[in-house]
Amino acid sequence: MVEQKERLHYEVQGQCLIVYVTEDLDHHLAKELRERSDRLIQSGGIRHIIFDFEGVRFMDSSGIGLLMGRYKKVLFIGGKAAVTHVGREIDRIFKMSGLYQIIERYETPQEAVAQL
Repeated sequence: MVEQKERLHYEVQGQCLIVYVTEDLDHHLAKELRERSDRLIQSGGIRHIIFDFEGVRFMDSSGIGLLMGRYKKVLFIGGKAAVTHVGREIDRIFKMSGLYQIIERYETPQEAVAQL
């Protein structure tokens, strides 16, 4: 199953929902991403969520909240959350916020799917 949206691209591989974030993650995009990913998770069959940040250079606090909320959702159903293609700017935010303590980092979505 593949769904293409203007600013986001979602893909399901096995029990993993991969969210390809294609622009900077601010509160407007976070709201859209939260609503759609929650619907996909609730539809069943999804256990893990992977956020691909290739091309993302900025993320505000709403992005951190978004990631923590999706992490809690999949944790409740026995899953994990992961991020891929994390650039230098986003890596710094993840380290400062402590997100790496709860969310795993991989180089590519394919690597994350294989490990989860």
